[in-house]
Parts: sequence; structure tokens; C-alpha cells
Amino acid sequence: MVPNANVLINVVSRRVKQLRYSGRPLVESLERLDLEDIALREIIEGKISYELAKD
Repeated sequence: MVPNANVLINVVSRRVKQLRYSGRPLVESLERLDLEDIALREIIEGKISYELAKD
């Protein structure tokens, strides 16, 4: 998971933009989910990863 709330917000935000403009969800759902919920579910299921930039 993402241990820092600020990093989580940034990861979700970037993924939502991807989903909005051209991305396809990496998870399936029977119910209709908001893009934010899809992004969170992708993170929880380990479908999305992130890497912090090094100084």
C-alpha cells in the first residue's frame, strides 16, 4: 500500500487523469464506480505501483 497520504493522493490523481482521457480500468467491478474508486481499488489490488523520485 501507500504509506504516505500525500503520495496516495498524487497516485490516485494521476491514475484518474489516465482513466479519464484514455486508460482502461485494470480491475473489473459489477457495480458502477467513480474513477477515484477504480483508482483506489487498483492500488489496493496491487495493479498500480509508484516510484518516488530521488533527489
